[in-house]
Amino acid sequence: MIVIIMGTTGAGKTTIGTLLAAQLNWQFADADTFHPLANIDKMSHGIPLNDADRAPWLEAMRKAILEWIAVGKNVVLACSALKRDYRNELRPSPEVKIIYLKGTYALFAERIRHRHGHFAGEAILADQFADLEEPDEAITVEAALPPQQIVAEIRKQLALAEDAPPLAGAKL
Repeated sequence: MIVIIMGTTGAGKTTIGTLLAAQLNWQFADADTFHPLANIDKMSHGIPLNDADRAPWLEAMRKAILEWIAVGKNVVLACSALKRDYRNELRPSPEVKIIYLKGTYALFAERIRHRHGHFAGEAILADQFADLEEPDEAITVEAALPPQQIVAEIRKQLALAEDAPPLAGAKL
């Protein structure tokens, strides 16, 4: 199973994704590592990406997802996946599940102001909210909840409860 934790910058994708992956003993991957350097440079200067900028990023992630599925690897991927077309690109099979961390602009802006060392700042948040096409094909979880509660809800929705038997192919 590939679980994509999606939402705008500041939603908590990395926090939730790493916590979920650690609890399940799955691999964690961050979509930011799939960006070409030109994209990271743009975002670090507050310049929003366009669809042409995102094309190689999406292609690299899709390739990784197909490889993970082919070898039966369970992975949690933190990825903004803001547009329906992006999510369709990243979901080549039913093994890919999408979790949407939904929250307010004010909440995410506050979080961004308190984090350090990340290239995506508050300048990008407005553009991401403008680009966001809220999914109807995802499990939606309120991002304002405490991280442990969010992870528990995700596990419940995906039938990955702590007392559940491991999934076929799970590397536990």
